[in-house]
Amino acid sequence: MMQYTSTRDDTLRVSAAQAIVTGLAPDGGLFVPMEFPRLTVEDVRGKTYARTARLVLERFLGEYSGEFLDEATRAAYDGTRWEDALGRTVPVTGDGLYALELWHGPTSAFKDYALQLMPRLLVEGKRLLGRKETTEILVATSGDTGKAALEGYRDLPGIKIAVFYPNDGTSEIQRLQMATQQGDNVAVFAVDGNFDDAQTGVKRVFSDPAVAQALAQRGTVLSSANSINWGRLVPQIVYYYFSYVQLLEAGHIAEGEAVDFCVPTGNFGDILAGWYAKQMGLPVGRLICASNSNNVLTDFLDSGDYDARRAFHKTTSPSMDILVSSNLERLLYHTTGDASQVAAWMSGLNADRRYRIPVSALQRLTEDFSAGWAGDEQAAKTIRFFFEQHGYLMDPHTAVAFHAAQRKRTPGRACVVLSTASPYKFPAVVLGALGQDVPAGEFDALHRLEQYTGIPAPANLAALQGRPVRFARVIPKGGIGEAALSV
Repeated sequence: MMQYTSTRDDTLRVSAAQAIVTGLAPDGGLFVPMEFPRLTVEDVRGKTYARTARLVLERFLGEYSGEFLDEATRAAYDGTRWEDALGRTVPVTGDGLYALELWHGPTSAFKDYALQLMPRLLVEGKRLLGRKETTEILVATSGDTGKAALEGYRDLPGIKIAVFYPNDGTSEIQRLQMATQQGDNVAVFAVDGNFDDAQTGVKRVFSDPAVAQALAQRGTVLSSANSINWGRLVPQIVYYYFSYVQLLEAGHIAEGEAVDFCVPTGNFGDILAGWYAKQMGLPVGRLICASNSNNVLTDFLDSGDYDARRAFHKTTSPSMDILVSSNLERLLYHTTGDASQVAAWMSGLNADRRYRIPVSALQRLTEDFSAGWAGDEQAAKTIRFFFEQHGYLMDPHTAVAFHAAQRKRTPGRACVVLSTASPYKFPAVVLGALGQDVPAGEFDALHRLEQYTGIPAPANLAALQGRPVRFARVIPKGGIGEAALSV
């Protein structure tokens, strides 16, 4: 049965259920699998999305019964919950460049793929462990995770959830998705800072004994729904397999042929899921890490120097406005196999906002990864080019990735860009990129974008207009612990 250890203490051993229910390791590290199970393309060929998910999950979650996994994957990926399609891969150009559209779910962002399933894994994990206490989920979000987590966990018995997002650091649509959230067990807070401030504050709460003691007196423990939780990350492996099989069955690639994937990257979880798929046996070529002007990952993969001592940029792709990418820690552990070294690097990052890996480790990373970035102007030009030349409409995060893919993909090889959000989550940005006048109101921009492109907005986003705001509280970045105790 698969066991998990910590990136900072590899003497630790926990089960999958323990990793998912706990969220973060006691030492502040992230849980990682101790081996890479095998899953071939033939194993998943011809399978539905739900069945593909079942086959991936059973290899990592050994103590979860087959009956539970069947039911959970069917419920999460029931087609009636998805506006258009699950894991739809569409050709964008005739030269092997594709978009994997991951935004047709309940909240119009790729986070739905994990967060329609993860709550079921958490609740079942608690049952397997005999845990009866209330679980309070703390979530730091740069835009999309918050709404997807709120929607996935709302009104679940034995669960409370608090979401923290950077004030003035999301699109208006993203903010309204969170601020209007329904449910008796949910809370949402704007943080007076950026995403790194929110994420750092949430991590500190997990290691704060005073908070833990206060919650314990109420019969409550903490967990996470960010991609620092293994239960968030493992479902994301699935769509790499599913998209590969789509290309294969459509005759776009030959059996065994490698495919590049380009991923708009913030916290490094989505692209890391592709690396896990490669370790499991999927023919993944290069994984292209696409960043916006907060291009700390581009510089790191070029030099081996992770240096977050730089200006923080608010961009038109706010879900990528991140300088501390938590899931990179997992990759460093797998690459070096040295938990004490990873712990030292993370300590350096916390203290000095910088660490440097040796050349040998960087060489191993760049065997699988390359990186590129695009500023707001380049992203806007990319949106306009692909709409005018190919009739394809994309959001600014996807545009950053298409810009990087055009420059970093392997010549002659199919390349799949992960399209992570609906363009209607950022209607003003997209409308402006298309050279159109942008009205002052976000929903006016949404309607004008529909009129100009002839492409309808997802129903869940259009329905936000006029919905009453439930959560408008702004807290200081040092107030996350207090807010967590107030839920």
